Amino acid sequence: MNAQQARAILQSYRPWAADTDDPDLAEALALARKDAELGRWFEEHCAVQSAIRERFRQITVPPALKEQILATQLAGSKVVWWRRPVSPWMAAAAVFVVAMGLTALWLLPPAAPLERINTATFRARMEGQALRVYSMTLETNNLDQIRAELGRQSAPADFVLPGKLAETPLAGCGVLKWQNKPVSMICFLTGQPLPPGSKSDLFLFVVERSALPDAPATPTPEIKPGTKLITATWSAGDKIYVLATTGDADFIRQYF
Repeated sequence: MNAQQARAILQSYRPWAADTDDPDLAEALALARKDAELGRWFEEHCAVQSAIRERFRQITVPPALKEQILATQLAGSKVVWWRRPVSPWMAAAAVFVVAMGLTALWLLPPAAPLERINTATFRARMEGQALRVYSMTLETNNLDQIRAELGRQSAPADFVLPGKLAETPLAGCGVLKWQNKPVSMICFLTGQPLPPGSKSDLFLFVVERSALPDAPATPTPEIKPGTKLITATWSAGDKIYVLATTGDADFIRQYF
């Protein structure tokens, strides 16, 4: 499978309803983890889908809408529009309108991801990165090399590792984007068997506090279950931290 074929398969991917047992999808996801360009596209695709879903969830259905629709349907007469004679001028006008509409849609620039700029959305996005795609730009167990690589990419490099996390084996690092701000991703190994195709199973994401207007003001980690991972969020100095892994609250708490 090449990148073009993988993108065609991932076009229909929805983060909340993915059939991960599908062999073609699994192969496409594995390729997205290895191909940096495909990985960036897939990240944006998932962000757009999640944002659209969130917007639909925010729509409130009026309580009397169903009754109004039924009342209108009963009161109105049935109009079989396709039996009405249509003049050539009307047909031509309809074709012109449709053609103009399609042209306008084709020329529209891609829509930017619609996201709420808050800690909850940031945490969900970072969890999604850990679940789907995490392209490490550097694979190493050397913390100094990781700091140097993150600094080279203008991402937070002066982060502070708490408690046992500072003693946990490292796997590497990468840099993500959140609202056009760099996010450091530091990858660790818990020591448990890794899922197929994975190189890490414990992820720390670090962003500047200024990126989140509702950033937590306490160094005490706020532990919350996500879609499939458990996350811990806390602040220290001018940085916000999100730690994500599989397991439960007791498992992630041991790293503090």
